[in-house]
Amino acid sequence: MQDVLTTNEERMKKSVVNLKDGFATLRTGRASASLFDRIRVDAYGEKTPLNQTANISVPEARLVVIQPWDKNLITEIEKAIRSSELSLNPSNDGKVIRISIPPLTEERRKDLVKQAKAQAEQSRVAIRNIRRDGNEDLKKLLKDSKITEDDETNTTAQLQKLTDNYIDQVNKVLEEKEKEIMEV
Repeated sequence: MQDVLTTNEERMKKSVVNLKDGFATLRTGRASASLFDRIRVDAYGEKTPLNQTANISVPEARLVVIQPWDKNLITEIEKAIRSSELSLNPSNDGKVIRISIPPLTEERRKDLVKQAKAQAEQSRVAIRNIRRDGNEDLKKLLKDSKITEDDETNTTAQLQKLTDNYIDQVNKVLEEKEKEIMEV
């Protein structure tokens, strides 16, 4: 019974963490090293995460500087950034790559908010599915006479409280991301 609650709470936590990770890669009007988390560079014949081939720094609010550890990778890094879904235009001086983050248009901001809302809804659905799985586990335990009906009823109520709590967390994370996207 407690195992069901613990297992399902862990899964719900992971849903919120995954949402936060997904939001980190959504581009807002300001520069962030996490924008480049999903970019892979062709390095030495393998697709390698950008942060494992270069130092990424944000010296100003709208500027990212990428300094490759191996200068031979600079064109590969530039190519990977250009071909990413970030729509950024890097410039390199042979030593470092500079990326100016342009301010977002109102239309683009609204598109990003829609994407954020869609991701949040996926997280809410995932959390509700976890609750459903937990309820099924409890019914199975009741059927196998491993718990009483009172235990099942109480644990189902606790599972619902957990679900409500994690859905509230998703809503708060979404609200923060919306503010961040919409600020000019």
